[in-house]
Amino acid sequence: MRLEIPTNAERFGANLFYEVQKIYELEGGYGTDSEFDSPFHVIQQIPYERLYEIEKDLAIVIPVKDERLRLLEGVLCGIPHNCLPIVVSNSKNEPIDRYRMERNMVDTFCRHAKKKYIIAHQRSAELARIFKDGGYPQILDDQGLIRHGKAEGMLAGIALAHLAGKKYVGFIDSDNYFPGAVFEYVRIFSAGLSQGKSPYSMVRIQWHSKPKIVDGELFFTKWGRVSRITNQYLNLFLSHYTGYESEVLRTGNAGEHALSMPLALSLDYSTGFSVETHHFVSLMEKFGGVLPSPIPEIMKNGVEVFQIESRNPHFHDAAKGDDHIQEMIEYSLSVLWHSSICPKSLKKDISNELSRLKIVSKKEEPIKLRQYPVLSSLNFTAAAWKIDWQEHGNFSPS
Repeated sequence: MRLEIPTNAERFGANLFYEVQKIYELEGGYGTDSEFDSPFHVIQQIPYERLYEIEKDLAIVIPVKDERLRLLEGVLCGIPHNCLPIVVSNSKNEPIDRYRMERNMVDTFCRHAKKKYIIAHQRSAELARIFKDGGYPQILDDQGLIRHGKAEGMLAGIALAHLAGKKYVGFIDSDNYFPGAVFEYVRIFSAGLSQGKSPYSMVRIQWHSKPKIVDGELFFTKWGRVSRITNQYLNLFLSHYTGYESEVLRTGNAGEHALSMPLALSLDYSTGFSVETHHFVSLMEKFGGVLPSPIPEIMKNGVEVFQIESRNPHFHDAAKGDDHIQEMIEYSLSVLWHSSICPKSLKKDISNELSRLKIVSKKEEPIKLRQYPVLSSLNFTAAAWKIDWQEHGNFSPS
């Protein structure tokens, strides 16, 4: 891959938020081109062999909930062979057992592709056992099973990736219509992670565009309704502490993102659709220098956040309605409002925004979402189970 060198960045404590990088070539060639050795070059080459090394250690978590099987198969098709796909499904078991259908499709696909994989139902007792035995009960409900929600499925995926020995973990939504876009996302993950100088790094994708039909013609919108609002208030949050107006944060709702495993295990998480926005909140609270950091090692090494713009348009299932959009806005802004370091002036602005959108009245506080502690507090050794690679890559609890 050939893309811009990440030069301009906003520093906030130990966090380094790089501006969005532009891709020039999706395929950068095999071997290193000596032309890029010049210190004055603004474009860098990341050769295929470097991407290959990252992908061998990369798990791709795919949260699924009652998705069309062909869409899920297309996502699997787009994931490079060396990566480990981890499907965490919260699909219905009745009246039709959709999870069984997903499991059969994934098994058949991966058997034909000779590809290892993990698939688990989010509400399975076996998956809950990891967290129960590991001393992480916060994610379990009154039935002793993992709670419903996308964030909970992502946490389960990180735990599975760590147990599988992976050094990196990425996330891709299951409602993507273009396998080529999925392939590009994973390559962006690999390219971004390869740039990290710190063991604590994150890559977040800014979509090139989101196509929609307007007056019978295809129109490529740059920003979604949720992203536009979330990014605005994230940058106001950041600007309050830096003292300079900033627009550096462009990926507040990036469902497609990847983390080095040490960073993934060191962040707090928030439930629902706030999970991606809460990444930034957690980084600024824990490593921004405003509050004492619970992890001095990260303060010493620093955190690098790369934002890279894709070339493929992002075309996904957009039939979820305005209520879904309103919920995403509320959840995203809620984690900012309830942050322990959110300034009063910004709280007021967020409340006014939610009132203007008729999501929350002026006299109400935004919803306070459940938060989960760092996954490093989970005792993986005590989690009495094992991943047993069988003939086609299934796993079974011990």
